[in-house]
Amino acid sequence: MEEYKQKYEEWCNNQAIDEKDKEELKSIKDNEEEIKDRFYQDLEFGTAGLRGVIGIGTNRMNKYTVTKATQGLANYIVKHQGQERGVVIAYDCRIMSEEFSKQAALCLNANGIKTYRFDSLRPTPELSYAVRTLGCIAGIVITASHNPPEYNGYKVYWDDGAQIVEPVDKEIIEEVNNITDLSSIKTMQENQAIEKGLYNVIGKEIDDKYIAELKKLVVNQDAIKQMQKDIKIVYSPLHGTGNVLVQRILKEIGFENVYIVKEQELPDGKFPTVSYPNPEDEKAFKLALELAKKVDADVVLANDPDADRLGVYAKDTKTGNYIQFNGNMTGNLIAEYILSQKKQNGTLPQNGAVIKTIVSSNLTDAIAQNYGVKLFSTLTGFKNIAKIIRNFEENNSYECLFSYEESYGCIIGTHARDKDGIVAVMTVCEAAAYYKKQGLSLWDQMQKIYEKYGYYKEKQFSIVLKGQEGSIQIKKMMEQMRKNPPTKIGSYTVRAIGDYSTQIINNLETGKQESTNLPKSNVLYYDLDKSSWCCVRPSGTEPKIKFYMGVCGASMEEADNELEVLEKEIRKIAEEAQK
Repeated sequence: MEEYKQKYEEWCNNQAIDEKDKEELKSIKDNEEEIKDRFYQDLEFGTAGLRGVIGIGTNRMNKYTVTKATQGLANYIVKHQGQERGVVIAYDCRIMSEEFSKQAALCLNANGIKTYRFDSLRPTPELSYAVRTLGCIAGIVITASHNPPEYNGYKVYWDDGAQIVEPVDKEIIEEVNNITDLSSIKTMQENQAIEKGLYNVIGKEIDDKYIAELKKLVVNQDAIKQMQKDIKIVYSPLHGTGNVLVQRILKEIGFENVYIVKEQELPDGKFPTVSYPNPEDEKAFKLALELAKKVDADVVLANDPDADRLGVYAKDTKTGNYIQFNGNMTGNLIAEYILSQKKQNGTLPQNGAVIKTIVSSNLTDAIAQNYGVKLFSTLTGFKNIAKIIRNFEENNSYECLFSYEESYGCIIGTHARDKDGIVAVMTVCEAAAYYKKQGLSLWDQMQKIYEKYGYYKEKQFSIVLKGQEGSIQIKKMMEQMRKNPPTKIGSYTVRAIGDYSTQIINNLETGKQESTNLPKSNVLYYDLDKSSWCCVRPSGTEPKIKFYMGVCGASMEEADNELEVLEKEIRKIAEEAQK
């Protein structure tokens, strides 16, 4: 019998599986493909913990996979005597998020571990902040971020408020994998957990402290004060967790004209107004842009459901149209704003630093150089940025002023150790007020940045390859590209190839090798001439292989043309690797 069928039969007969859930399994007994998809693998930790479709099976998000992960985490915490320090738990608006968060809490409690569970849904960045504020050993957030409605997820944070990194992640995964018997997963009754002081509810007190931290990050309160009646902001939480805190912070720092997209204001895990609740997707902005035109908004903003990412549209004063900013544009707009303001008001530290991921824009390098701050680059995933921030603190070396990745996430300062879409909203609105005072929209300011540093443009595309066959094909594609390293990509000369799985950069011009100085990762990076680059990696959270690229032109038109040409050449390489 195939292994997946064996697992299916085991779950159908396992006493640890509820009768109701067994009924769901029995309903697919004649659907071979569905059984295979649910049981061909165990849901694994990727760059963001567990993430998968909700349903019964080893390859699904359900109370068994959630509590199995939690039992593994509990075993690890007990080994490190972290029971008293406790674990913070937050959850978003998604289907089953509330239930999964409570099941995780009671599993931890049954292992003698204190939990601090939020009284209602909260943004992921507040969870990150709460871990450090409460001095906990770990944190859990139940979210699938911007994935479609049928997904949910489970992210684990460690004591610095960042997602788990090596060696902790591997050690926790080992503990999770050691659990082979579902009946060994512990739980207890909520009332007993409360009586023993293990189950604690948190809420307003953390909100207040978190908001106070954000206010400290305003760099030009005068600009807000002068423009608070003039600037118009449209905001959508996309049915997620951002609404309450975004409205609160904008009101408390002084903005008066904030328009919320009513149809998307209330939490709803079915995301009825969007097919895909992702602020990277222009379709998600349809209602927000309609409202923006009606009220003549200066800036249009949307968070994803767990409010760690931010999408931005800004008005082009020449045409009156709203222009979409990608994650690189928003990141560089914020970097230029913060660094220029700090330089202007004399608060730019000598040991200032900016951090980005290797697939983010090289425009950031130019901005950092201009203001004399040190730029650090790291692997994709905000946990890698957080690791650098942790090193800064431990060595008392640099002060991180701003960090971001191209996938629409950033942190201003270091109050949180994961992307913070709430502080990003606050800072983009502050920047909009400052530039409006100069007679500029955010789009006008973006043009000024390009004029100052060069027309840097970036793009990415993905090839989706689902299921077991897709996973094998992605692996083969990476192997093919490693075996056949190009010396030219179209008209571009490849200057160096970084293979992050071997941690070696091969300089094709000098023949020398050097270390990436970064952890091992399944990533290939091509440094090209003409200030261009491209990069490929499998996604850690979705069944796809991702291709990134960037160019720098003397004008917007030149950059657009260069990017189009480079993309065509990279698609050819991708097609060749698929054969």
